[in-house]
Amino acid sequence: MDAPIPSAAGASVTGFPSRPSAATLQSSPAVADAESFSAAAEGILAAVNTVIDGKEDAARLVLTVLLAEGHVLLEDVPGVGKTMLAKTLARTIDCTVSRIQFTPDLLPSDVTGVSIYNQDSHRFEFRQGPVFANLVIADEINRASAKTQSALLECMEEHQVTVDGGTHRLSAPFMVVATQNPIEMEGTYPLPEAQRDRFMARLSLGYPDARSEVEMLENHQSGSPLESVTPVVGIREASAMIARVRDIYVSDAVKEYTVSLGRATREHPDLRLGASPRALLQLLRAAKAYAALEGRDFVLPDDVTRLADPVLAHRLLLQRKAAGAGISATSVIASVIAAVPVPRSAGTPQRLHR
Repeated sequence: MDAPIPSAAGASVTGFPSRPSAATLQSSPAVADAESFSAAAEGILAAVNTVIDGKEDAARLVLTVLLAEGHVLLEDVPGVGKTMLAKTLARTIDCTVSRIQFTPDLLPSDVTGVSIYNQDSHRFEFRQGPVFANLVIADEINRASAKTQSALLECMEEHQVTVDGGTHRLSAPFMVVATQNPIEMEGTYPLPEAQRDRFMARLSLGYPDARSEVEMLENHQSGSPLESVTPVVGIREASAMIARVRDIYVSDAVKEYTVSLGRATREHPDLRLGASPRALLQLLRAAKAYAALEGRDFVLPDDVTRLADPVLAHRLLLQRKAAGAGISATSVIASVIAAVPVPRSAGTPQRLHR
């Protein structure tokens, strides 16, 4: 297991409150108004785009998941920049960061921590694992066994770790950025459905276009651009941006539309497992973050449809006959979006949260 990556401030991985205090939110420039929120978000994206060439949409989606208090799964072949994207995002926020290299011999205690007997005090003391950080990079998560993968289930859902009957709260904000190789590759274990459902979104970076690849060859000759990335916001600003996203307005019409999409996946003939209630909740949270990044204080149905594929596709299970016919979860989602009527009025609020 790799050693934790130190944060820019060299902070300890402990001592953060579970929620940002009211005083923190009042003093943070990130929630002063919509303009400062947008400026902070664009600064983060600009820093990421200086390292990852030609992947602006992927960087925006990862930031959306961060602001929506979710976790993201980056799935693709080796060498396309999955880990680099995670590292760059971590550098833009002055918070505690750790990286775990998942391998077949990794144990659950290597992730969460372990109780060690102290002979001086004659008591067991809990030693925190690398999951006790604001941003955890889980590299090649599907190279570890299902037992080790399951060590993240409680962490990702309840934001806590239970070891030997004791419960330990994780830092806030908390986000897991996991990478995985395609399951057809050597030495991989498929993620269980419960593990995939914990990830708010999954995305594939893909190969860059020719122009972006040429720029990458030019920019990476003298060294990695990652070394020049500095924090754009601090932990207080990041927490305040997340708090602002929670207050984004969602009309009843948009909520009903989201539920209709989810129910349509459960009734679709090509699926044996549709979207779970957790999936719909995370879809709406992601839509709120996306709306905030677009400079709005309310969610539109278009926000939901734009994020439906990255949020829902990895949770759906196809019927064997449909999979054999070449039907994909993405195509099913597209057909569901086309079939479910879009509400004519999103019910935008009379007063925006400025």
